[in-house]
Amino acid sequence: MTADQQVAPAVPHRRRSRRDEILEIAVGLFAARGYHGVSMDDIGAAAGVTGPALYHHFAGKEAMLVAALIPVSEQLLAGGRERVAEHEGRPLAALAALIEFHVDFALANPAVIALHLHELDRLPEEPRRQIRRLQRLYVEEWVNTLTALRPELAAGEARVLAHAAFGLMNSTPFLGGEVDRDRRSDLLRAAALAALQG
Repeated sequence: MTADQQVAPAVPHRRRSRRDEILEIAVGLFAARGYHGVSMDDIGAAAGVTGPALYHHFAGKEAMLVAALIPVSEQLLAGGRERVAEHEGRPLAALAALIEFHVDFALANPAVIALHLHELDRLPEEPRRQIRRLQRLYVEEWVNTLTALRPELAAGEARVLAHAAFGLMNSTPFLGGEVDRDRRSDLLRAAALAALQG
């Protein structure tokens, strides 16, 4: 075996914690039944966890909602900034990278998107304000990219287009399985790019 043929060592995967598993189950239940349609007992039963063990990880449903939505908003902002920085001075490439990033996220996390669309207002004021702030900063990455690509757009106009594109890309909770994931990704990316390029 030559040096070129050597197999790269496998990258170890971080083992998901029990807390992560419980949170994923809770998000799925909230997305399917609505926040008020799910009790802590329901979550515990679905996760195979007793009440005291469940409360060891989360103070209650509200804490689960916060734990699901704040990290997602942080990850979107960090990912968006990273894509824009990678393509500095090339707004079309930056826009394509933003779209690819967001579509990948939307296809991988339809339950989180459904939860965000329908349950954000259930949060207390402070975490809700924090999520809104992170979202605004993420939107501005798109606005800055769009106005660099299309100088004829005012910032407010670019913001309208960005939100419209999010509506398109965030449709994943409502898409059936009749089209495979790769094709769904291609369709969503092409539609978002066409809408934003004008």
